[in-house]
Amino acid sequence: MLMELLIMISACKTASAARVTAVMPCFPYARQDKKDKSRAPISAKLVANMLSVAGADHIITMDLHASQIQLVRDHSTSLPFTVAELPRYPTPIHGGVGDWKYPATPHPFTVASGFFDIPVDNLYAEPAVIKWIMENVAGWQDSVIVSPDAGGAKRVTSVAERLKVEFALIHKERKKANEVDRMVLVGDVKDKVAILVDDMADTCGTICHAAEKLQEAGASRVYAICVHGILSGAAIDRINRSIFEAVVVTNTISQENNMRNCSKIQCIDVSMMLGEAIRRTHNGESVSYLFSHVPL
Repeated sequence: MLMELLIMISACKTASAARVTAVMPCFPYARQDKKDKSRAPISAKLVANMLSVAGADHIITMDLHASQIQLVRDHSTSLPFTVAELPRYPTPIHGGVGDWKYPATPHPFTVASGFFDIPVDNLYAEPAVIKWIMENVAGWQDSVIVSPDAGGAKRVTSVAERLKVEFALIHKERKKANEVDRMVLVGDVKDKVAILVDDMADTCGTICHAAEKLQEAGASRVYAICVHGILSGAAIDRINRSIFEAVVVTNTISQENNMRNCSKIQCIDVSMMLGEAIRRTHNGESVSYLFSHVPL
């Protein structure tokens, strides 16, 4: 899919397209946004470079795993130091570990504040998620929005504030990737509806463990809402065996087969948000309205 997109972008540019906008509801390799160990690749940055080189002028995506992906690199920022201070910022040269050189005068440095050289509109599924909760979760006024990890605390606090309910989070420790070792609940869910909110559901090991933890803590019902339903490996079997009332995902990734194989999976349609973003971008209008509203 990614290679096909790059070829189509290049073909459009070769055909003298004035502007090419790539709409990517689920950004590929978004979780590989930083090094977790020495020599590990930063694949999200590679994808960003490939899109720019292919000729994309604008990217529209939804709920990026890390906000730094969408930031635009600044190639003209001069760092605030004088010639006298330059020895603090040596530049290594080939020849040996101890070989260094210093520029004679100050010069602009590239500031790696983001992955892209082109504008990126990162839409949020939050308005659609809030609408689904209010329409489908009985007793949502007495619910608790729960983050399955500390990294999603900002996301759940935003949802909880808009719903005017409490929030909680689960601290998890991993033995290795995709395998959770231990979980600790921070917050009170006793006799309340617990709604887990996350940006991505892959193997679903985390949210299923989190659901068990919430049940042990006294939650009356447990829901899970994840924007990108990757659902790889044994995810479907885990959901079928889980205590969830429903596992809700959006259609940034097709869910037809998953919904046939698991009755607990429900889907939120976000096509109207992406369609409105495309219309507004084409007409030169602001897309800020879509950050907090679902288009009618």
